[in-house]
Amino acid sequence: MGIDILVVDDHAVVRAGLRAVIQSDPDLNIIAEATGGLEALSLIEKAQPDVIVLDLSMPDMDGIMVTKEVHARYPGIRILILTVHEDEAMLREVMRSGASGYILKHAAEDDLIEAIKLIMQGDIYVDQKMLPSLIGHESDSKTKPDIAAEPLSPREVDILKLIVDGYTNRQMGDELGISIRTVEGHRANIYGKLGLHSRVELVRYAKEHGLMG
Repeated sequence: MGIDILVVDDHAVVRAGLRAVIQSDPDLNIIAEATGGLEALSLIEKAQPDVIVLDLSMPDMDGIMVTKEVHARYPGIRILILTVHEDEAMLREVMRSGASGYILKHAAEDDLIEAIKLIMQGDIYVDQKMLPSLIGHESDSKTKPDIAAEPLSPREVDILKLIVDGYTNRQMGDELGISIRTVEGHRANIYGKLGLHSRVELVRYAKEHGLMG
């Protein structure tokens, strides 16, 4: 069963580009498009998307306002904010509003597809360039993950390091000479063993345990 997506952007050229990228993956279905926030809100009840790829800056209603409204009315819908802003204050505001992801408009095509699939799984996606900003401002009161009772295998450590470096599942498969399905299996094992739930937590774990770079 595919992932149904609503694309929201006020620029026709951007929507066409997003359409081309998203439709290149057989698991992703664009079921509706909107040119602004108000139109998007009017479409949601009928379209029932799983994920909304939402432009942050729109003339009628910005992405943060739309996100807050959608999150309040349809908490099961995942929202991926699309923006040109590499701004950590904006990133924090977006995540507080209820978005599941934040990706820059110049990101690679594979990153967009990966982001959609990850947030659909309940993960949080933050563009690789913005991860240090989010990690640096996470609450110190959060419980830090313990060293796993089951140590990671050498292959899982390889996968963890590539995730931290921003590799997509496809790129990890190419780098390690394994299938995407095998990468996904290792990835699930890593999260399960470490008791983590998002890429942000995984990067923080790697930083705390000397696995960066």
